[in-house]
Amino acid sequence: MRSVISLLFATATTVLGHGYVQEVVTSSGTYTGYLPYSDPYTSPAPERVIRKIPGNGPVEDLTSIDIQCNGWSSGGVAGSVPAAKMAVAAAGTQVALNWTTWPDSHVGPVITYMARAPSDITKWNPGKEAVWFKVAQQGYENGKWAATDILTGENNSIARFTIPASLKAGQYLIRHEIIALHSAYAYPGAQFYPSCIQVEVTGSGTETGPSELVAFPGAYTETTPGIVFDAYKGAAYPIPGPAVWTGGAGSPASNAPVAATSAASTPVQNTSVGTPTTAAAGTSKAPQAQLLRLHLLPLLRSHPQHQHQEPWHNMVNAVERATLGLLPVYLHSPARRTTITISMFVIRR
Repeated sequence: MRSVISLLFATATTVLGHGYVQEVVTSSGTYTGYLPYSDPYTSPAPERVIRKIPGNGPVEDLTSIDIQCNGWSSGGVAGSVPAAKMAVAAAGTQVALNWTTWPDSHVGPVITYMARAPSDITKWNPGKEAVWFKVAQQGYENGKWAATDILTGENNSIARFTIPASLKAGQYLIRHEIIALHSAYAYPGAQFYPSCIQVEVTGSGTETGPSELVAFPGAYTETTPGIVFDAYKGAAYPIPGPAVWTGGAGSPASNAPVAATSAASTPVQNTSVGTPTTAAAGTSKAPQAQLLRLHLLPLLRSHPQHQHQEPWHNMVNAVERATLGLLPVYLHSPARRTTITISMFVIRR
């Protein structure tokens, strides 16, 4: 079977693909993340461990609650919507986050925060409270950006961090992000791609994090070092946000890679704990639905000084639920958080 793909699209300054965390691997197993281009159309609705996002586009407004978990306030998702399940991970072990691939021009740091939920995390929103502490960060080192392996797929598109070994057992929200700096010459310009993962941390630790916590929004401002930055000059990069908290005394953290087939730990007695799986929960009722991935090379470098004004970012690089006939493909304006549609026709022979 061959497919002839014809694209009819509106003129745009820049067409880019982006990404999001699609899978979480912990010491207890593998969990499918929220899939924004298939989950909304799947019945029954899959129960995920990652909070809902509107798509694979960025947040650029640091004053918006959307900066917290890639929410979409104008679409009714202010900050984040709690997910139905939690992953399980032992303190002191590594968590692997599998990203979708996206253009290698989107260089920048990879940063991870955690926040302890005061109650049931499946019903909790941090709001604008200072509850977050940083547990990992990677920036620019030895001529290479931390996001490079993720962006190009050289590292299987996986980012890893270790949960502090002394962290007290309980429910936590992980805020993991890439900050894309390809157009961060001025504010707004840097693009933020946060994902929020719900996790039940197990272990015998006694600490709940540092005394000084930050809020989102609030942790970053337009004057914070590292927010406005020329990523192409090779200068030392100041990673934004507080210092990394690694925890106090405790057993050494494990740096061994997490295997996707690792055995599940003793189940936590909570109905909201997710079941590790290597497949998405639920299936689409449409029998003709299938996965179609469209990758477009960034046109950013063709623009003078790599800058662009009011671009229609967020060309979907994963068009899912492909059917015979017309397929929706979206272009997204980060400044207006609005969407236009172009047309893709798939003709099978």
